[in-house]
Amino acid sequence: MNVSSPDDDAYWQRPDPGAASLGRPPQDQPATPETPPYPGPPRTDPPAPHWRPPTIATPPPPRHMPGQDMNAIDEAEGSARTVTYGVGLVAGAIALILICLLCGRALL
Repeated sequence: MNVSSPDDDAYWQRPDPGAASLGRPPQDQPATPETPPYPGPPRTDPPAPHWRPPTIATPPPPRHMPGQDMNAIDEAEGSARTVTYGVGLVAGAIALILICLLCGRALL
């Protein structure tokens, strides 16, 4: 059963080459371009000649740093290194035990 009329496809067909153009109507173009409504920001006045605060020509000499105990610093670094290695060894041992348990379980 065909419910469409034979003229339904006429909408989708190409227009006849001799037919009038279906384009947009010509638009009115202004003869002279309009001036922009905003001419730009106003000019600023130059700053006063002495607007900067006075500067000090010679700054005071730097202060002395407190003395450092190099032996205490070396001892603190050594103890920090020992703690770091200890934590790393414990974490590695736990990881090795867990891997062995998981692999042993997978084989059984």
